Amino acid sequence: MALFNNLGEELLTELWAKVYNPPQDLDAIDRLCTDDVILSNPDGDIVGRAAFKEWARSFSSKIRDMRLQNVDMFSSSDGTRVVSRWVVTGYNQGILGSQPDDRPIQFSGTAVWEVRNGKLAHNWVERSAYELSQQLAKPIE
Repeated sequence: MALFNNLGEELLTELWAKVYNPPQDLDAIDRLCTDDVILSNPDGDIVGRAAFKEWARSFSSKIRDMRLQNVDMFSSSDGTRVVSRWVVTGYNQGILGSQPDDRPIQFSGTAVWEVRNGKLAHNWVERSAYELSQQLAKPIE
């Protein structure tokens, strides 16, 4: 049984498991996130649960057998922030606009989440997109 420092870690652990691992349960977003949840990506913000669900559906459709594994998680002392380092693995179905070639892919990232009123409220995420683009640029062996 996992031990958590606070509610934020419990929420985020469940979000990773339900939204980014099969069988995908996008309704978990409704249970775990505020109505006005924001995902701040390098290319802009995704605002609201419905937009988050659509983004997650689209993102995961580009990675067959996607698995997100948490590598490290910790929280701020007041419980208003939770941070996760993670790794995604799967098979390319067109990630980063590439040709869907079903080759194995792996990339990592860091997510910082705001926890507000017992739910996940705002996510700032950085992914190793450059390293992933380099993987996809290599010829298939």
